[in-house]
Amino acid sequence: MSNNKYLQWSYKDTQADWWHDSAIVEELEDAIANGAVGLTTNPLLIKLSLFAKPDFWRPMLKDIPASLSPTAKAEEIARIITTHLAGKLLPIFEKTNGEKGFVCAQVNPTKAGDAGYMLDMARRLAKWAPNICIKLPVTAAGLEVLEECVAEGLSVCATAGFTVPQALAIAERHMKGLARAGKDGVKPGKCFAVVMVGRLDDYLRDVAHDRKAEVKESDIIQSGTAVIKRAYKLFKERDYKAILMPAGMRGHYHLTTLAGAAMSMSVAPKIAGMVLELPEPFVEHIQEPVAADVIDRLKTIPEFVRAYEPDGMKPADFITYGVVQRTLSQFVEAGWLPVEAYQL
Repeated sequence: MSNNKYLQWSYKDTQADWWHDSAIVEELEDAIANGAVGLTTNPLLIKLSLFAKPDFWRPMLKDIPASLSPTAKAEEIARIITTHLAGKLLPIFEKTNGEKGFVCAQVNPTKAGDAGYMLDMARRLAKWAPNICIKLPVTAAGLEVLEECVAEGLSVCATAGFTVPQALAIAERHMKGLARAGKDGVKPGKCFAVVMVGRLDDYLRDVAHDRKAEVKESDIIQSGTAVIKRAYKLFKERDYKAILMPAGMRGHYHLTTLAGAAMSMSVAPKIAGMVLELPEPFVEHIQEPVAADVIDRLKTIPEFVRAYEPDGMKPADFITYGVVQRTLSQFVEAGWLPVEAYQL
């Protein structure tokens, strides 16, 4: 077992907590020992665990009926893997009275624009285990489902989020769900608003190169940080109740620059390994703004402006934003479809 002093410090001594970002059991157990209080998974991570540990999962999958359609089979595989992982975090869920200890279960990413399909599936996923957090895409349809889930008492994690407008839309729909739940006497679900900071950096790097924009690599790797820090400030000002969740990190800087924030950090094993080497004393950096000259250079990229400005795009635009499509496609092509095709 590793002894990750940085992650332990982050959980014990700051406002932050952290979730493990992998579906491999041994990695999750190590993460829990270092203070992880949740698990973010997606179809890609389910696929990676399934293919990396076939001998572990095969006995649990042996009773899946051969007559199932590929889509139904993929959902059943996800159910078996997710519920096994959920059991690892159930003690935390019970100890905290449902405040922590969640495990994500993501709706079929091929249906990111179909609210009815996603809502029906979300209700099924919620029955898998008491500590399921339903992962929904931040599309216009996904936002409809998010509000309905919260109003029904189901916790949600809004994924494929990269921008300030998406984060604000999540928070607003969560508030509407809270109000509806309160009116109906329902204990509302919790809401985690993902900002995939590193994936936004990757996307804007490509856009900057294509446009021959005069930005530095040191600017590019702060674009996701700039977005989530702006969203964080607005969440505080507006007293939103959703919890921001930075994800898709590419280096330890994505984690350390947010140190001290009241966020739930999604930390992949690679990033957890990077912070093992950080020297003490550890320092909070959430109050340090991204430099104004960096923001000015990034604003020469129109796609950054769309991500950074609160009114940069409308919910109807979310599904067409380049990095949203890139990520949803990866969830489908590299995650969901290989699980559908998996030979039992």
